[in-house]
Amino acid sequence: MLDKIEQLDQQSAADLAAVNSAEDLEQFRIKYLGTKGAVKGLMGLLKDVPKEIKPQFGQQANALRQKLQGAFDQCKASLGDTGKAKKKASTIDVTEPGVPASLGREHVITQTIDDLLEVFGRMGFDAVTGPEVEDEYHNFVALNIPKQHPARDPLDNFYLDDPYASDNPHLLRSQTSTVQIRTMENNEPPIRVVSIGRVYRPDEHDATHYSMFHQIEGLYVDKKVNMVDLKTTLVQFAKAMFGDDAEIDLVPSYFPFTEPSAELYIKMQVRDKMEWIEIGGCGMVDPNVFKAVGYDPEEWTGFAFGLGIERVAMRKYGITDIRWLFENDTRFLKQL
Repeated sequence: MLDKIEQLDQQSAADLAAVNSAEDLEQFRIKYLGTKGAVKGLMGLLKDVPKEIKPQFGQQANALRQKLQGAFDQCKASLGDTGKAKKKASTIDVTEPGVPASLGREHVITQTIDDLLEVFGRMGFDAVTGPEVEDEYHNFVALNIPKQHPARDPLDNFYLDDPYASDNPHLLRSQTSTVQIRTMENNEPPIRVVSIGRVYRPDEHDATHYSMFHQIEGLYVDKKVNMVDLKTTLVQFAKAMFGDDAEIDLVPSYFPFTEPSAELYIKMQVRDKMEWIEIGGCGMVDPNVFKAVGYDPEEWTGFAFGLGIERVAMRKYGITDIRWLFENDTRFLKQL
């Protein structure tokens, strides 16, 4: 009986020396250390061992089991990932073209911004930027928005300072028109610029409203600028963004910083029919705005327009809920 242990020891040592891969090592484990392996079978012979050598047989069998387990663990550690790597490498044809990396894509808002900058860039508008944290002067006062105007209500803005305790409190800008003021303060006319950026209003989130969204603001100041120039610019914008069949209509409205003022409607395909959709406001720059930045309103005239970029994107791509643009659901984003 003790000779069986010796024979198994020699045989296992020879088999372990022949192991060259993870697959070979696994076969070794099954053969010797598995639930039906040789060591398990050896322990099963204990009942047939003569009583006088049973303790010695048990000790030697258990020592062999520990020896094989240690040898197995050591061999497994020495192989590491090498065995796996060898197997994997053997299945790779290095002459085949590589697999290209999976890249993301630009967000639909970024795509729309790029399209807008290209359209207005071709019309001669330069892109400018301004701070998102503004003071009340640039956000309201210089834009001819009086103190009692509903747009200045603290409940309708994200004030960072107490609006009742400061002469010029700061807030998150509610419109990109603030960039018009800063541009005119630092540049002499003529001016032809567009500004794109985030704006903030404490609106309740629903299918058409969000507390943070993007605007594009356009400003053109020169001598003898008129409403014809404004409408021509908007017609070219509509056709470039929505196709040659896009039509626009200017509906009289009121904004403190433009006079006359109008809302911009574009006729476009919505589902299965053509509809008039309002996407922003526009008008001739109010003389009081020119006075606030030191321009002579008797010498200079200009027009301004402001468009909601999310609204443009929604109409361009047939998106029916503004919240989809900010949920980062790849199932939705991959479609655009």
